[in-house]
Amino acid sequence: MVPRLGPLKLKAQIFCGDEPAMGPGKADLLEAIDREGSISAAGRALGMSYRRTWLLVDSMNRCWVDKLVDTTPGGGREKGARITACGKQVLTAYRALEQSLLDTADAGQLDGFAALLRKEPLPPS
Repeated sequence: MVPRLGPLKLKAQIFCGDEPAMGPGKADLLEAIDREGSISAAGRALGMSYRRTWLLVDSMNRCWVDKLVDTTPGGGREKGARITACGKQVLTAYRALEQSLLDTADAGQLDGFAALLRKEPLPPS
């Protein structure tokens, strides 16, 4: 979930060259893989297609010095996917970055927007 401070939504992305290596969606996917023990189950839990989930995992594994997700094909115990030590380190650092951005956001800077912002958008015309 992308953190919010009132109407301000912060979305941090870390890039490897021109490719997003980590962002809120990939962080959510890592957490889901850790929880579900399977890439496909994590994708289902997040409402992602099987293909999209695998493309995101492949992208993450190509962007970091070590894989973030390790897989063992098949079913049963010992099979599935797990977050590697590097994956846990990257996820922890990313979530800390998100929190740090929220902590340093000056709510006073939002006051000018708050005075001009509607509580809810008007219906489409």
